[in-house]
Amino acid sequence: MAAPISKIVKEQLSEEQIKEQKLENLKHLLAENEQALNQVFTIVGELNDMGALEAATKMVEAKEDVAQIALGQLTRKPVTNIINNMMGVAAMLTELNPETTGKLIAALNSGLDEANDPANAEEKVTIMKLAKLLKDPDVNRAMNFGVHFLRGLGKGLKE
Repeated sequence: MAAPISKIVKEQLSEEQIKEQKLENLKHLLAENEQALNQVFTIVGELNDMGALEAATKMVEAKEDVAQIALGQLTRKPVTNIINNMMGVAAMLTELNPETTGKLIAALNSGLDEANDPANAEEKVTIMKLAKLLKDPDVNRAMNFGVHFLRGLGKGLKE
């Protein structure tokens, strides 16, 4: 019978063996990804020719100055206003019903198509014509929408 194992010895690689193993792994990666590496080198070469690498290097070297300038620009009143407005618009958009928004956009497109119709371009609009147009169900529907929209807008402005 064999003697029981009483001690486990972990093989310690020397620093030279570790470096050799890493070099072998790198060789395999290079061989497996030759096409991708060629593309990376092409891109880096183009960036170098354009001067983009030098600019990026200078920016990294001057990172504190660049960060100060960037923060200074971001904290300017117009920039903070834009950020606050975008956040407000984003918050408003999250509260809108997507079906209603889609319907409204489709109606706006339809209205723009009708407004851009060359047949309507030279037509004069008189008071009598406006009175007759109010009997048109489509015009009446749009006017009704507009009046209720204005009423809601006025209520919102009062608050």
